[in-house]
Amino acid sequence: MKTSIATVSISGSFEEKLEAIAAAGFDGIEIFEQDFISSDYAPLDVGRMVRDAGLEITLFQPFRDFEGLPEPYRSRAFARAARKFDLMNQLGTDLILVCSSVHPAAMGGIDRMAADFAELGDLARSHGVRVGFEALCWGRHVNDHRDAWEVVRRAEHPNVGLILDSFHTLARRIDPATIRSIPGDRIFFVQLADAPAIDMDLLYWSRHFRNLPGEGDLDVTGFMRAVTATGYAGPLSLEIFNDQFRSGLPRLVAIDGRRSLIAQMDRVRREEPALKVDLPAFPPPAKVANVEFVEFATSDADSPALEALLLSMGFEAAGSHVSKPVTLWRQGNVNILVNTDSEGFAHSSYVTHGTTVSEIGVVVPDAQAAFERATALIAKRHDQPTREGELFIPGIRGVGGSMIRFLDQNSDLQRIWDIDFKTKPGSHGAGLMTVDHIAQTMRYEEMLSWALFYTSIFDAEKAPMVDVADPDGLVRSQAVSSGGLRVTLNGAETRRTLAWRFIEESFGSSVQHLALSTADIFATAAALSERGFQALRIGSNYYDDIEARFGPDAKLIDRMKAANILYDEDETGQFFQLYSATQQNGFFFEIVQRVRGYQGYGAPNAPFRIAAQRRSAHPAGIPKH
Repeated sequence: MKTSIATVSISGSFEEKLEAIAAAGFDGIEIFEQDFISSDYAPLDVGRMVRDAGLEITLFQPFRDFEGLPEPYRSRAFARAARKFDLMNQLGTDLILVCSSVHPAAMGGIDRMAADFAELGDLARSHGVRVGFEALCWGRHVNDHRDAWEVVRRAEHPNVGLILDSFHTLARRIDPATIRSIPGDRIFFVQLADAPAIDMDLLYWSRHFRNLPGEGDLDVTGFMRAVTATGYAGPLSLEIFNDQFRSGLPRLVAIDGRRSLIAQMDRVRREEPALKVDLPAFPPPAKVANVEFVEFATSDADSPALEALLLSMGFEAAGSHVSKPVTLWRQGNVNILVNTDSEGFAHSSYVTHGTTVSEIGVVVPDAQAAFERATALIAKRHDQPTREGELFIPGIRGVGGSMIRFLDQNSDLQRIWDIDFKTKPGSHGAGLMTVDHIAQTMRYEEMLSWALFYTSIFDAEKAPMVDVADPDGLVRSQAVSSGGLRVTLNGAETRRTLAWRFIEESFGSSVQHLALSTADIFATAAALSERGFQALRIGSNYYDDIEARFGPDAKLIDRMKAANILYDEDETGQFFQLYSATQQNGFFFEIVQRVRGYQGYGAPNAPFRIAAQRRSAHPAGIPKH
């Protein structure tokens, strides 16, 4: 599978784009004309730079407003084309994208446009180049790939072919199955882009909200299944117009781009096994059974504060690592590791972020298979030295500088607590049972990248994005779940929000809070109170509002108010939440109880939780109740 990406898809200078694209492992680039014109390099120098980077120029684009023009526009269009063909010869590429005209003088008529392209094909042949015709979904007369194909078919010229773009087909809700009847050798190029489902002007939607395959809501897999069925064997290229990408790190966007193409073709292969997909085989995505452990990186000086918090939550020190300064704290099926190592990955995490979640261990059906899939999707493997007799636990670098370890129940990895630790039985503690979800906070422009990471590596689903109102701005939140792994991604846009302050104070994106489940939140709250647990204080106004909104029993309201428990419900069930006071580094714990089939995360309560956290950080002047 030959992969390509348009230079318009990522930010930076031309040199920075090339470096990022090559480092991500792409085979080629589409040169967007604006990127070329805005550089100071001659065409021959640009071609040399691309080849020196180990890349090829797969496409030059765009050539606008060509077909169906009356004179004198028609003659001028051919003169422009001749100059662009000369430029392509100097760049060292043989394919140009001609997008359907939006010129106000353009005339309709398939035969007229086909005649224009037949003549253009002769001109292209004289320059040793090819022409690809693409239907813009907002084109004046051609806005459907079926019409574009008819123009190409009637032009009947070997140097004129079709270019397909998933956005232009899917944005108009055209059935991608109509592509299957097009001969694969007449498709010269395929561009891929996804997008969120937004009802807006097609041109504005395309120019600002495209994203990578798998990051949006369009049926890109159905599109690629149809393309693959034609026998098309050319490049798969990304053309992404997205404001976040234009301001993001070129390296990150390029890596995500290549990951998205690999994941996309893997989905095609799994959904339609009969199709021939040019992609090395690797294991399918798996669901996570459970989160086996969460490790905190800290120091000898800072660990007492974390351990005191764990004690107040009913955890007990249940063991220690056989060779490293790592203590196991356990309650129910929750295993929390406190790592005070002065070297290695945990120490690097601590130096960077302060006390932070540095590793997450997840149980999957086959740890090695999950690891192989992750690395095939260009996740960075993490190999850490182990001593004789200790387990080698496959690991990858996750998002936000953390690490994900893969465990399973079919190998010695199921005996991690017997082999790598000296342990004693845990206790019931305060009734905490499992890790319910992990909340990671990042800059908003990183959210798509983090969601793609989880949904491509695991068999995972995304919930709709919701807006969380902080008094000083919005935070976007989206949940990704895979079996027993739930992750909420919280993207901060405004610098004054609590989420952004956490990013700044922890020097980058990381886990901001950890939610643990209980079967009886009131019993757990009472047990925590006896242990000196400091709960986040919720004001009386909140409970007056809950009474008005949901009308629960007055005794239940009183119990919630006494224990600072928050409440939500929907048609599936009920949800109770209890938060710890925020720690000095901005981290906090959450305790939840899900009743019946509730699958949400209490998003309506987030503004009140944030307001309470702000009050607790600045207690002066708070009226007493």
